[in-house]
Amino acid sequence: ILCLVGPPGVGKTSLARSVAHAMGRRFTRISLGGVRDEAEIRGHRRTYVGALPGRIVQGMRRAGSINPVFLLDEVDKIATDGHGDPAAALLEVLDPEENRHFSDHYLEIDLDLSEVLFITTANSTQPIPRALFDRMEPIVLGGYAEEEKLEIARRHLLPRLLEKMGLEASALQVSDGAIRTIIRRYTHEAGVRSLERSLATLCRKAARAKLEGRRLPLTVTGRSLAAHLGPPGRPPGSREGAHQVGVATAVYWTELGGDTMPIEVTVMAGRGRLLLTGQLGEVMRESAQAGVSYIRAHTQALGVPPDFHRRTDIHVHVPDGATPKEGPSAGITMATAMVSALSQRPVRSDVAMTGEITLRGRVLPVGGIREKVLAVHRAGIRTMVLPAANRGDERDLPPAVRRAMSLHFVHTMDEVLEIALVAADDAGARLV
Repeated sequence: ILCLVGPPGVGKTSLARSVAHAMGRRFTRISLGGVRDEAEIRGHRRTYVGALPGRIVQGMRRAGSINPVFLLDEVDKIATDGHGDPAAALLEVLDPEENRHFSDHYLEIDLDLSEVLFITTANSTQPIPRALFDRMEPIVLGGYAEEEKLEIARRHLLPRLLEKMGLEASALQVSDGAIRTIIRRYTHEAGVRSLERSLATLCRKAARAKLEGRRLPLTVTGRSLAAHLGPPGRPPGSREGAHQVGVATAVYWTELGGDTMPIEVTVMAGRGRLLLTGQLGEVMRESAQAGVSYIRAHTQALGVPPDFHRRTDIHVHVPDGATPKEGPSAGITMATAMVSALSQRPVRSDVAMTGEITLRGRVLPVGGIREKVLAVHRAGIRTMVLPAANRGDERDLPPAVRRAMSLHFVHTMDEVLEIALVAADDAGARLV
């Protein structure tokens, strides 16, 4: 049982259709998002008014085949209420040893599902019950790099949209620079759905121009893009301009892909309090506390006043305060920003980092490396610090990105600080 795991818009459903086409099998699909009733899977008993077969039987009937490719979409969105657990009903469906005799309550006869190729999709594996996920073989589909999105738009999205709107291929000419601008400043996603919507807007502009009798083709360049799509919603890049004291660049990953964010630390006279703001979750707060303990244990080596914990308050703030943030991967970034603020050594603005910190200063592995490196590359940063245990994950990166990036795999915080902090003789010239 294959489980395609990845953010929205990366082509999980399209890949399942392609598998069916390549195998010469019928294709059928059901969506499990929001399914709460076990009868949706196993069917209703005939004693109920309006009884129907379950979705599995209905999908098989639509396919008209005993061995179709059967897509169970959004398997991580199954809900549970008092009508039973649909995920428990799927245990029999997705078990090759048990689904030879699948029982639907409406049919009341055994149905052989052993010849069916089941493919499931999910945005995340965490919500999937462990017993159900144990029956699946996960295949992770990461987000697309900029070059990949450009080729998808050029080869697939634009021709399909023009054909759908009844336009000739020559009716609209979109430059590569315009597509790159859409990717960087009009969309924020791992997939290509928002990109497709923006290109569809340009196609509608061309269709309107044709109906009004204006001259074609409609040519769209990077400079004229704002006239067609309006002002961009995202800044051109999130890299800090100059090296700053107490500001380090972290990288995070969500189902929508990766992005960078600055972590700001300021110190002030006080009684050793640690203030954490920006809607930080419990795990992220504990990472900040672990960073403070590490600094207190190594004050002399870090050039930090030994009594800072008695006379200094530390305020850690993660901007975009309206968005909740959680996870341990910003541990080394918060620790680096705190060391910078306490020692007055600036952090390099051209370095981003991710990794969990321990009390001994070890750097532990984190997830989402591909998405995080792509986000750093989009932001114009070319140096990134990663946990040594994540070495090998860079093989998933596009070759062009891998060649452009300088990736440093570290074991301890000492290595992180050596890379991230500006050398003492250079700090004065670059300090803000």
